[in-house]
Amino acid sequence: MSYTTLAITLIFVVIPLLLSKTLRLGLEKDTIIAAIRSTLQLLIIGFILKFVFDSENLIYILLMVALMIGAATQNARKKGKAIKGITWKIAATLIAIEVLTQSILLGFQIVPPTAQYIISISGMILGNSMVLTILFLNRFTAEVEAHRDETELILSLGGTPKQAIHRQLLNSIKTSMIPTIESQKTIGLVQLPGMMSGQIIAGADPMQAVQFQLMIVFLLLTTAAVTSILLGFLSYPSLFNERMQLLRGKQ
Repeated sequence: MSYTTLAITLIFVVIPLLLSKTLRLGLEKDTIIAAIRSTLQLLIIGFILKFVFDSENLIYILLMVALMIGAATQNARKKGKAIKGITWKIAATLIAIEVLTQSILLGFQIVPPTAQYIISISGMILGNSMVLTILFLNRFTAEVEAHRDETELILSLGGTPKQAIHRQLLNSIKTSMIPTIESQKTIGLVQLPGMMSGQIIAGADPMQAVQFQLMIVFLLLTTAAVTSILLGFLSYPSLFNERMQLLRGKQ
């Protein structure tokens, strides 16, 4: 694709702008900002990735992964401000996911230990984990507030914080995992995933593309489970004080 043909695709930005203007949705400014930011960010990351891929330096690879973890943590933490220490809890969860998945992929030599594979797969894993983190925190904080009286009753009857928050925690974990599981039930029927489509467009054999996509599908199942469960069990103790009382408001 040339820069000229890329410029033509701006038609797909103009269409929502016109619709927003016509229907008075008030989304023109946000649409323009989104288009500009995505363009600049992707162009910048494209140049950075080209440098990292060419150098194949482990330090640069680790720095890229650290940058992705930092950005994901910063974005997701906004949804869990009521939970004390949520920033390091999210960061620890993302690091654990990255170490677990890459250890399996590289340890069993499923993919080669090159920047091209490590960074690309890390981006998909961490991006999905960030979305799951946001889904979990949204649901968990809502569940805690909705069942505050029930939680305090269990505590007053001698229950532990884990017992008092158990049902809300499991509901939140389950809810955050459902989108990943449901989307994978229709994969290949309703949608052709991005990685598979990209490989096919690049000229790869469709069956080879399918194999790589299945690897990502299986990875995302682990990501969904480990992210929600680990973050949940790291987060819930922070909702209680040393006297096992449920805290109120933002910490």
